Amino acid sequence: MKSFLAGCVLTALMAIPAGAAETWRHAPIMDKGCASKPNADAAAHPKSCALQCAKAGFAIIVDGKLMPFDEEGNQKALAALKASNRTSDLHATVTGERHGDTIAVQSVTID
Repeated sequence: MKSFLAGCVLTALMAIPAGAAETWRHAPIMDKGCASKPNADAAAHPKSCALQCAKAGFAIIVDGKLMPFDEEGNQKALAALKASNRTSDLHATVTGERHGDTIAVQSVTID
């Protein structure tokens, strides 16, 4: 009986994907420098500031929580922002793997 239960547990654990990608849709995106300020307003944050503050890195805001990007994600976000025609009220669809509070970004598109 014990080996049967151990086999069931092992099978269940193997079914859980390690590092499964998630997608966040229409999430506010900001540079981390401005997003970490008290009373930061993602809707009022202009693209020009996000580009100017790009060295701080980028993040999306999910359920009121700041989720910063990894370095590769910062580069992808910068390229997406530069290509976008939006000038404010920036939102993104981001796909990546969550590692703690950081997202290892696979793709970023500005909505």
